[in-house]
Amino acid sequence: MARLYESRREQVFPKLTAQQIARLERHGRRIRTAAGQVLSEVGEGHRDLYVVLSGSLEIVRPGLHGEDPITTAVAGDFTGEMSTLRGLAGFARVRVCEAGEVLAIGDSEVRTLVQTDPEIMEIFMRAFILRRMSLIDADQAGDVFLVGSMHSSATVRLVQFLTRNAYPFVMRDVDTDKDAQSLTQGFDLSAGDLPVVLCRGQVVLKNPSNAEVAACLGMNPQLDPEKIRDVVVIGAGPSGLAAAVYAASEGLDVLVIETVAPGGQAGSSSKIENYLGFPTGISGLALAGRALVQAQKFGAEVAIATSAVRLSCDCKPFLVELSDGHTVRSRTVIIASGAEYRKLAIANLTDYLGVGVYYAATAVEKKLCGEGEVVVVGGGNSAGQAAVFLSDNSRHVHLLVRSGGLAESMSRYLIRRIEEAPNITLHARTEITSLEGNGRLERVTWRTGPNGQPQTQAIGHVFLMTGAVPNTEWLQNCVALDAKGFVRTGPDLHTDNAVPGGWPLTRPPLHLETTIPGIFAVGDVRCGSAKRVAAAVGEGSVCVQLIHRILSE
Repeated sequence: MARLYESRREQVFPKLTAQQIARLERHGRRIRTAAGQVLSEVGEGHRDLYVVLSGSLEIVRPGLHGEDPITTAVAGDFTGEMSTLRGLAGFARVRVCEAGEVLAIGDSEVRTLVQTDPEIMEIFMRAFILRRMSLIDADQAGDVFLVGSMHSSATVRLVQFLTRNAYPFVMRDVDTDKDAQSLTQGFDLSAGDLPVVLCRGQVVLKNPSNAEVAACLGMNPQLDPEKIRDVVVIGAGPSGLAAAVYAASEGLDVLVIETVAPGGQAGSSSKIENYLGFPTGISGLALAGRALVQAQKFGAEVAIATSAVRLSCDCKPFLVELSDGHTVRSRTVIIASGAEYRKLAIANLTDYLGVGVYYAATAVEKKLCGEGEVVVVGGGNSAGQAAVFLSDNSRHVHLLVRSGGLAESMSRYLIRRIEEAPNITLHARTEITSLEGNGRLERVTWRTGPNGQPQTQAIGHVFLMTGAVPNTEWLQNCVALDAKGFVRTGPDLHTDNAVPGGWPLTRPPLHLETTIPGIFAVGDVRCGSAKRVAAAVGEGSVCVQLIHRILSE
């Protein structure tokens, strides 16, 4: 934790001026404090942000072995981090060290401040983000532990889930970490119980689902089934996040539903170098994280580890049924559920998911690969980014494509990188035919050309980034799809320049509108979309203007 605190302490813990505190007064209430009084406890939601007026506060992070001190806040300092902005469960205990007075500001007023006061917004948001980064950086402290083996697909899944959602946790690998054994003994755990998430040092979750972890850690807001939203966005990829940012910034009531983590397929990209405004590139995880913070700053609510399982489009407002049994209602819906990589037609493929076969190439998977050889399958930008990223420490990267080359599907800058990398080999017209291993992937067999001889290599890591299959099964015939399952919108609905049959309005469908007025589709899930981050962001932002038109009808 000290690494980031020491290098950027003035930004992590900035001092508020007397003039700034005076502006905050009307948003909070003064409270007299007594030594030893606990103002905020770990795991509590809807906590106040405290501005110290006099006296002092000690901020600590409880763990299994006592408290880890974070800082002491004195006059001019303030508490809080990203969970404060969202009104979700926090990570720190705030206790009065020296009696005095504080200004307590509720989470709803904190959101009002960051939306209306540019100077306060910049101070708060920078501090909140850096404090969260510091908590993640402090991988030796905290009260959320993941105990398991990185040779286990379930453990890898949980590491990916917590990491992609920027949630601080401590990893204890039973294969390499001596402390893992004492944890398993202390909580009377057996090997069959792993992986285990120790939640707040009290609740033990044995091989939990992502949804169970999210619920235990208080990662999501409480959803009111009776509330009617202006717009519900299904999916937090680039298009969904862009829609959330623009809709919330324009005063609409926005809820985003996301199955795993913000970013979609783009969130698993190691580096995106052709996105406007980032000349040195940005990781998909960082881009998604920034967009999520923007959406939350403007008041959008985001529910993680929750899926839409059914959309009722024959009623108004529309009804969305969620995987946890809850329902949400909205005047409009944006389908941004994206697409997933196509699975290879190999019978035992699922046996190796997370233990040799991956659909993302982030720092988590890169660490698993070590310095060995890897295989990347696919000819698009995601595959190219993965190959270049993994070549940094892999002995050799084999890039397998079914076509004759890369020119038709990959950006030129990535092709040049691949051509110039001495440890990347392109295998054109090549397909994997079988995978082998005992508990985890150990051998890969591929064939080049229809009559080529199978080649078996002792390789234990394969990254699949082949094509796209739309996530539209949950729509259950609610809106029209094309032959491949992508959502048809706007001009694709017209026949001979006429309004499509069954369309209930006199006006034609809007550009991103589906066969149901008020339901839109954006990004990779939409028929005919350009599979680029910038295009997805553009569609999400444009869609908000169309929603304003619908809401005014």
